[in-house]
Amino acid sequence: MTTHTTGVTEVTDADFGAEVLGSGLPVLVKFTAEWCGPCRQLKPVLGALAEEEAARLRIVEVDVDRNPGTTVRYGVLATPTLMVFRDGKPVKSLVGARPKRRLLEELEDVLA
Repeated sequence: MTTHTTGVTEVTDADFGAEVLGSGLPVLVKFTAEWCGPCRQLKPVLGALAEEEAARLRIVEVDVDRNPGTTVRYGVLATPTLMVFRDGKPVKSLVGARPKRRLLEELEDVLA
């Protein structure tokens, strides 16, 4: 597990269960890749969100190239895919980068 200065934690196949499925808070998982341009665009958006919504939402990222087990298990076919987990289950999935305001609107039901 590596924590970036942005407040977004990197998780792996090995610690996904403990970090995401076992979390008390809803967790937004960003499935990402180093070569993915839209993923890089989303990084500051998620960093800001991680700080602002720390009490209600945890944000982590999974590198799809280094963690194929988790990527395949959840059927991730494109990057970035944002998946929200609550109580160990995926409850929402969004594909593609988006501005912060739109992302917050789309996450409203999860954060409520």
